[in-house]
Amino acid sequence: MLKQYETVFIATPVLSEDQMKEAVEKYRDFIVADGGEIVWEEDWGLRKLAYPIEKKTTGFYHLFEFKADSQFIAKLETQYRRDERIIRFLTFAMDKDAIAYAERRRNNKKEAVKE
Repeated sequence: MLKQYETVFIATPVLSEDQMKEAVEKYRDFIVADGGEIVWEEDWGLRKLAYPIEKKTTGFYHLFEFKADSQFIAKLETQYRRDERIIRFLTFAMDKDAIAYAERRRNNKKEAVKE
């Protein structure tokens, strides 16, 4: 039974655009290779951090919404910890209310793009 998860990671701001794309691809491929299914993906770009991390005040944010089995999350977070490009990450299991909210948010973004 696949559960739905949302993960956001913050990559160090010293990366070039190509390096950031490479990091995103690595995690997209990692999720799919383990039988996961990407539901939604969003690049939030370079943003100011709430507090300095490793003496950095900004970071590249990226969100993945995906379905996977629960054992996969430990593997994903181990990959984040091993990757020196990732300075913070958060993964959580979505309940039915969070899934419904995420779908509404996605639909609103799609409507905004159409206009």
